[in-house]
Order: sequence, then structure tokens, then C-alpha cells
Amino acid sequence: MDPRSSAQDVHRCDLCETAIVHSYCDICHVNLCVPCIGKHILDGYDKHKIVQFQERKSTLIYPKCRTHPHKICESQCMDCNNIFVCSSCMASEQHGRHKFKEITEVYKTKKEVIKMDTEELVNNISPTYEKITLDLENQLANLDEGYEKLTTTISKQGEQWHREIDITINKMKTEISEIKDKHRDILQKHLDEIKQIQSLIKQTLQALKEIEKSTEVSSTIEYSSKITEFSKFPPKVQVLLPTFTPNPIDSEKLHRMFGQITPSSTDTGENIVSLNRPNTSFRELLNEPELVATIQTGHKNLRNVACLNEDRIWTSGETKDVKCFNIKGSLLQTIQTKSWNWFIDIAVDSDGDLLYSDWFAMTVNKVKNGQTDELIRLQGWNPGKLCVTSTGDFLVTMCRSDWIQSKVVRYSRSTEKQTVEFDEEGKPLYSRNSSIKYITENRNHDVCVADYGAGAVVVVNQDGKLRWRYTGHPSVTKNKPFVPRGIATDSQSRILTADGNNHCIHILDQNGQFLRYIDNCDLKDPLDLCVDNNDNLFVCEFNKGNVKKIKYLKKT
Repeated sequence: MDPRSSAQDVHRCDLCETAIVHSYCDICHVNLCVPCIGKHILDGYDKHKIVQFQERKSTLIYPKCRTHPHKICESQCMDCNNIFVCSSCMASEQHGRHKFKEITEVYKTKKEVIKMDTEELVNNISPTYEKITLDLENQLANLDEGYEKLTTTISKQGEQWHREIDITINKMKTEISEIKDKHRDILQKHLDEIKQIQSLIKQTLQALKEIEKSTEVSSTIEYSSKITEFSKFPPKVQVLLPTFTPNPIDSEKLHRMFGQITPSSTDTGENIVSLNRPNTSFRELLNEPELVATIQTGHKNLRNVACLNEDRIWTSGETKDVKCFNIKGSLLQTIQTKSWNWFIDIAVDSDGDLLYSDWFAMTVNKVKNGQTDELIRLQGWNPGKLCVTSTGDFLVTMCRSDWIQSKVVRYSRSTEKQTVEFDEEGKPLYSRNSSIKYITENRNHDVCVADYGAGAVVVVNQDGKLRWRYTGHPSVTKNKPFVPRGIATDSQSRILTADGNNHCIHILDQNGQFLRYIDNCDLKDPLDLCVDNNDNLFVCEFNKGNVKKIKYLKKT
């Protein structure tokens, strides 16, 4: 078999192309047999390096000079953009007084860089991209299932709305039916009375006809006319039909009440690009929160603050007054409640109207256009703190009048929809010995309660199942017991709670992980909190009676 055509072919000389290779020119990169070595050396080039074939490619391969083709470049000219130069170039007038550096040094430096880059790519970057790829593939694989669940949830909400609408329609139909029955009874009563009079008229006519025919004197003389009595016609009865005035459909408000779709987003991870979030994009925490404004409310012992946006801020303290301010601190409105002292809480609904609870009256009330309407009246339970949800419902913390039970109740208008009181083991979720339980709803629909009596933030999902508890963060400087009071959430589903004992605000993520404190804004006795729809934080200071506006998120 011809060895040159076999799969196990040996290396051949590049010059004669037949003899088996023996040596190698490490400068010209040519395979050479023994007879061809001399021929190669005498080719006119002045630099060759002949080595054993097994030791080939051990010598650096310098670039050939473009100006002097028979010379190699062993340096770079630093004054001419690091172009390669040979010894003749270096001695020429063109490069007179120029600075040069040896290629070998540059080569060694670059080799080290290449080695480190290779290690970085192999050990870190490439595996990271593999993990990212795997994660994205998994997300893509689970995409349909996830969105199907989301669609199913929306469908269930729609079914529930249809049921509520059907219930409302049936209630109205029942009401109309009851009105119709009353209408019928009124008409029937008057009809019966008229028919009774008609019967008397017929009897009278019959008697008159008999008297006319009769010649008996006494019956004629004893006759008494009833014309005057019958001439007093009964009043005309006209019962008007009830009317139904349909309210105009506000599509935008209806959409807001039905629910909210939070745009998809990636969560923490520097190697992942953030997708769209509410209020345009993900907002990071500022390195240093900023005190933007201080509003002096004049309240004695300021207890509550509520807002929808920064234009109108509602406050209440240990008086019957609820005050409304603008961000400049100007008093816009004062409402007198019927409640005694500080046993109330306030909230603002999606229309900007004020809600307040009345502990002693056991009511929840709404103030609209200066008119106060009672929404809820409880029996045996005292309402505490309030929260308006994204769907337009409102949550109420309440304590039994004998102080042995606490719970959270969800209302749609005045209809009770849900009660949250026990965990899956039947144990109470909230402390029983304290009425102070501030409440808010997170963007992921978790119900978050700052339980003063338990010294914990207690979070359940929208089905009322316990997700987690937060009992404070170990700190050398924050060494007093953690006793949470006010609580609020922002557009990023972060949770903020006031720590009056340590004069700071705790910021948690939606899974209860501590992120940081806000403790640099000269806070004193922070009590209640609220976050407006632009993620501005408002904190009420109990003793000073001030509301402080704090910026704690970076701009998008």
C-alpha cells in the first residue's frame, strides 16, 4: 500500500514532497528532509532555525518587514502607532529618535492576558452563560403553563363578577317584585272599596224603584236621600311605576376594579435585563434616602396618614379632626368625625374619598362631598385599621369586644367577602391582646399586617394562607425590641414598616427578606406610613405631629 495515500500517512518534506520529514524550520514553518535542509538554508534568506521535527514551532514567528521583505520585525515603534519595524527601519531617518519596544515583551504580556481571559471564559463566563441559557430555556418551557394559570385566574375573577352581577340583578328583580306586590295591594284595596260603593248604589236604586211603585205612605215619607253621600267621589288613585336609572359604565374604573395585571419582570440578578414593570421599569433603592419635605399638621399625637397621591395628604391624631394638606403644608380641608379620641383609622379610596373606622361606634364610614355615610356596622367586633385594595375592596382589622379574638375581614362595599383569622393548623394568625394592627395589600395581592402585639409583620396570600413572618433584623445599633406599627408597600412589592422603638423604617422584599433601614432622615417616633402612586414615602411622627415626605427609590 502506498503510505502517502493511507489513513496512517506520515509527514513528508514540503520541498521534495516525497521523503519523510526529518527537520523543521521554525522561522519559515517548512517540513524538511535531510537532503533538503541545505537547499532551504541557501535560499537567500539570512535567518533560519532548523530544529528536530518533534521540537517544531517552539520559536516565535516574527512578522516580515513590509519595507525590507528579507528582514523580520522584532520591535514596535511607539511613536508610529506601534507599527512593526525591523533593524533597518529603526536605523532609518523615518524613525529617527523614535522610541521602540521589543515584540517579545509585548508578546509575553499579551500571552498572560490571553491566558487569564481563557481561564475567565472557561471557568466563569462560559458556565454563567450556560446557566442563563438553561434558565431561559426552562422559563420558555414553563411559559405556556404560567400564562394559562394567569388566564384561568382572570376567568375565575370574571365568573365571580358574573355571579356578583347576577346576584345584584336578582336582588333588584326581587325588589321590583316586592314593589309590584305593594302596588297591586294598593290598587286592589281601592278597587274593593269602589266595588263596595257600587254595590250600595245598586241596592239603593232597587229600593227607590220599589218605593216608586209602592202606594205606602210611610216608606215614601221615611225615605232619606243618599245622593250627597254618593256624590263624594273617592280620590283618583294613580300609583306610578318605579323607574330604573342605569349608571353610565366607566370602562377605565371598571378595569381598575376588576384587577390589575402587573407587567412581567425579572427579579434581582445583574446578568438579567429587566423587563417592563409598573411605572415604566424596575426601581432600585437609593444609597441614601432623601428627606424631601416636612408638613406640620398641628395634630396632638399624630397617629394616621393616608394618601392616593402627593397632592392630598390626610392626617388624624387624638382629636375628632381629620385634616387634609397639600405637599406645601397648606390646610385644604378639615372633617369632624363622631369618634372619640384616637380610636379611628383613615384610608383613601381610588376616587380620592376618605374612609374612616370608628372603634366605639363599631362602624366604617365614607366621606364624600362633605357627606358622611355609614358603610359597615359591626356587632361584637371593633374595627381597627383600614386598607383599600387594588380591586376596590377594603380590608379591616378588628378585635372582638372581649379582646379574645382578632381577625382581618375583606369587604366589597358593605358585603363581607373573606375572613382571615387562623393558619392551616387552626392557630390564630394575629395577637389577641392588642387592637393596633396596621394593614396594607401588596402588589402581588398579599395581605400584610404589622402586628404590634406580636412584634411581627404577618403576611398571608390572597387566599389567607400564611406566607411568612418577620420579627426584626439583628443590629448592633437597633437594639430595642422590634415593635412594628405603620405598614405600606410600593410599586416594586417591597414592604415598609415603622419601628418606633428604634426610630427607623424597615424595608423588606416581597418574601420577607430584610433589605435596609431608613434611619438617616432624623425620624422621631415614626408611627403610620403611606406610599403614594409615585413611590413617595410619607411618615407621621407621633410626638412632633409632622408628616415627612421621603424619597428612597432611584429614578427610572
